[in-house]
Amino acid sequence: MNKTMKNIVNALFAVVFILLGTQLSYGQYAYFAESGKIEYEKRVNMFAKIKGRITEDDVFMKKLYEDYRKNQPQFVTMKTSLSFNKNQSLYQITEEPKTASNWFSNEPWIMVKNTILTNFESEDVVAVKKIFGEDFVLKDKQREILWKYTNEVREIAGFECKRANGLMMDSIYVVAFYTDEILASGGPESFSGLPGMILGVALPHENVTWFATKVEIDKPGPINNPEEPRRADHVDREGLKAFLEKNLGNWGRYGSEAVKASML
Repeated sequence: MNKTMKNIVNALFAVVFILLGTQLSYGQYAYFAESGKIEYEKRVNMFAKIKGRITEDDVFMKKLYEDYRKNQPQFVTMKTSLSFNKNQSLYQITEEPKTASNWFSNEPWIMVKNTILTNFESEDVVAVKKIFGEDFVLKDKQREILWKYTNEVREIAGFECKRANGLMMDSIYVVAFYTDEILASGGPESFSGLPGMILGVALPHENVTWFATKVEIDKPGPINNPEEPRRADHVDREGLKAFLEKNLGNWGRYGSEAVKASML
């Protein structure tokens, strides 16, 4: 091998080593991205929600719906956050939705407020819930979601995320986007169980989404337990479901959606 060819080969090897070093450094950073804070925006498509509950011969509701479309925004938004480390996470509301007082102000997917502490090691969950003015403290294990992986990829808040489709509560179809650059197997509300952090969730049939708008990777810090209301009812998941079905079961489709929203 002549001197010129040898120099070219050495230069190519140098480029390869630089690229490998860059990928290794990035991979190491991703591996240690195990604590921080994520800001999410929850969006409820009110136009779709209201329209889906109107029967063909309900003239009164159709009129209310048309008035709503003319005077109100299509989406109601809520700001939430997830603080996490490698052991646990805390999900909570950071900014209440801005809604006008009208016929549809009691939308279940807006009215139900959750603060959720999840322990990744023990799989224990403590959820402080406010459901139509009533306080509950739910203590149970992490929810089981049946996940199926796909090849779809999209970027969310600067992270490459992979798509997985899921089924929860026997009937709720879930689309989730997770990143394996963050180790914690968590997400907003009670969504979890994927090999990384969930940064985006859509419930297509419920017309509700949660998507990360900002991710801060930080040093491990303490996660505080949620404050439990003094007069809250203490339940597990089955107990809460039984209570809700007993009290909301005769409310038609609205009641059915209220149960789903309350059980997240």
